Amino acid sequence: MNEVLIGLEIHCQLTSLESKLFCTCLGEYRNSKPNSNICPVCCGFPGTLPLLNKRAVEHSAMISNSLGCKIPPKLMFYRKNYFYPDLPKNFQITQYNVYGLTSIGSEGNVKINDMNIRIRRVQLEEDPGRILYSPDSTHANNYVLVDYNRAGVSLVEIVTEPDFTSPREVRFFLNKLSSILEHIGVCDTFLEGAVRCDANVSLKGGNRIEIKNVSSFKEVEKALTYEISRQANLLTRNIKIASETRHWDEQRKITKIARTKEEEQDYRYFPEPDIPVIVLDSEFSFHVSKLIPELPDQRLSRFVSDFNLSNHVANILINSKKLADFFETVVKIYASPIEIGNWIVNDLLGLMGGEETISMDSLKIQPKHIAELARLVDENKINRTTAKQFLTNMFQTGETPSELLGKSDLSRIDDEDLIERTVEQVF
Repeated sequence: MNEVLIGLEIHCQLTSLESKLFCTCLGEYRNSKPNSNICPVCCGFPGTLPLLNKRAVEHSAMISNSLGCKIPPKLMFYRKNYFYPDLPKNFQITQYNVYGLTSIGSEGNVKINDMNIRIRRVQLEEDPGRILYSPDSTHANNYVLVDYNRAGVSLVEIVTEPDFTSPREVRFFLNKLSSILEHIGVCDTFLEGAVRCDANVSLKGGNRIEIKNVSSFKEVEKALTYEISRQANLLTRNIKIASETRHWDEQRKITKIARTKEEEQDYRYFPEPDIPVIVLDSEFSFHVSKLIPELPDQRLSRFVSDFNLSNHVANILINSKKLADFFETVVKIYASPIEIGNWIVNDLLGLMGGEETISMDSLKIQPKHIAELARLVDENKINRTTAKQFLTNMFQTGETPSELLGKSDLSRIDDEDLIERTVEQVF
C-alpha cells in the first residue's frame, strides 16, 4: 500500500457576528432574497473602502488560541487575485504568511486519539458569494446563477499540515474541530455552509490532488476513500497523476476533474493597500485568552474525574456542546451521572440518528424527562425494558415518564406480602 498524505483546508464562518467582515451588511444571509444582502463595499464598487470588523479579529484569535496557535504581534491583509463569478471584486481580501507571522495564527497543534495534528496557519478572510448550477448540467439550456448575499461574510480558514494517513482520522479531527468551534461559541456548525472542508491528498510517487465541493464530514471521508483508491489504481498502471482540483459528485460517489491546480504564484498575492497593518499587543492576547471557555479536552477530563464516566461515554458527550450541556443539566436535576450518561449515549442518541446528526433544538425530550426516567429505574418503579419503551414514547410525544406510567400497568410491585398473597390467591 502506498503511503497516504492528507492535509485539510477548513473554512468556518464566524456566525457569531452581526455584520460582514468589511461592511455593515448582515452576517446572517441565509433567509434573505438572492442579492438583497449586499452593498457597494461587499460588491467591490470603485471608490469604496473596507472597514475591518474588530470583533472578527477577536473571534478569529479565539479560534487560533483554542488550536494552540501563536498569535502574531502584527496582522496584515493581502489581495488574492483570481477571477471567479462569485468574487465581484475579482480578488479576495485574505491573509498570507510572508515576512514573519502575518495571519491570525500559526504553528498550532490538535491532539486526536494518540496523534498530533499540526496546524500550519489560521487566517481571517472574506467569504465569496455562492454559485448555483443548473440541476441538469447536460441540458442544452443549462445555467449558472450567482448570489452575492454571502460575499464578504467573515470566514476563518484553518490549514493543517499533511499529517493524516487515513480518511477515518480526518473525520475524527473534523468532529473534534466542530466541537471546539461550538464550545467557544463563534460558529454554529449546524448551519448550512457554516463549515466547509477541502482536502488535499497524495500517494507517494504522485502529485497532490485537491478535492472541493464536499457537503459534510461524512462525505469528506467517502470522497477521500474514493480518491485514494483512484490514485492507487493509476499508480499501479504507471499512469502519471496530474496535479488538479477535483469536485466530489455526491450522487455518483466519485471525484471528477474541475480544473488544473493553481500554484501559489498564480494568485499574485500583494498587501491590501486599503487596510493598514494592525498591531496586536500583549493586552489583546491576554484579553482573548480570558474569553476562551472550557474546551472539549478539559471538559472530557472533568467528566471522567468528577462524574466517573468512562472515556468512551465522555468522548461522545463532549463531541457536541449542546449534548454535553444537556447531560450536565440532567445531572443537576438528578445526581446519577453514570446512569444518565449511559441513557443519553446508548439510547437517546440512537433515537436521534447517531452522534453526528444531533439536533438538540427540535428535541421533544427535556433534561427533566431523562432525570425522572433514571430516578424511576433507580427506585425500582420500572425496569429497564419498560424504561426503554418510555424513552421511545417520550422521544415521539414529549410526554413525561410520570404521565406514561399513569397510563400503563408497567410499574413494578415491591410489596412482597402483596405479591405472596396474590400468588396464593391464584393457586
